[in-house]
Amino acid sequence: MAHLVDARGAACPQPVIRTRNALKEHDEVLTIVDNETSQHNVAKMAEKLGFSVQIETKEDGMYLHISKPAQQDAEAHVHPAAPTPAAPVAGPLVLVIPDERMGRGEPELGDILIRAFFHTLSEVSPMPDTIIFFNSGVKLVAEGSQVVDDLIALRDAGVEILACGTCLGFYALKESVKVGEISNMYTIAETMLRAGKVISL
Repeated sequence: MAHLVDARGAACPQPVIRTRNALKEHDEVLTIVDNETSQHNVAKMAEKLGFSVQIETKEDGMYLHISKPAQQDAEAHVHPAAPTPAAPVAGPLVLVIPDERMGRGEPELGDILIRAFFHTLSEVSPMPDTIIFFNSGVKLVAEGSQVVDDLIALRDAGVEILACGTCLGFYALKESVKVGEISNMYTIAETMLRAGKVISL
C-alpha cells in the first residue's frame, strides 16, 4: 500500500520536501496536491529521482501515484538514487543575503519567498559553508524573524552564519540577535574574497 502524503493546502516547497522525504523510506508514495504548480514540481522531482509518476485528477485534488519502475532492481527500489550533486567548487560556498526579502516587487511576496528559500535550503545539496547577512538582511537573524528556526537548523548542520555588526547597530538589533555571529566588514570581505563561489540573492 502506498504511503500517503496529503499536501493539499501546503505552501511551496512543502509538497516537494514531504514527498521526497517519504520516498527515502517508502517504495510507493501517493501524494495529493490541490494546484497545478505543486503537481508539476512534485512530479518533476520524483522523475528526476528515477520514479515513475501517474497523475489522477479528482474533484478533491490531484493524486500523484509515485513508484519505481518494475524493471529496476530491488536495491534501487528500496534506496532511490539521490539527485546528481552539483560539481564541487574549489573553495567555500558563500551565500550573501543583503535584504530581508527575496527579489523585488511586492513586499508580501518577498516575505513568502525568503521563508520558503531558507526552509528549503537545508534540504538541498550542496549547502553553503557560510551565509552572510548585511543591510536589512540582518533582520532575518534577529528576534521576530520567521526564518530563525531554519537558520538555527542550518547552523546546527555546520553552516557558519555571519551578521554585519554595523548593520545590526543601524537597525538597533544587536541585542536581538537569535542566531549567528556578529561580524565586521574585514571578516566579511575576507570570507567573500577567499570563497570558491559567492552567491547573492
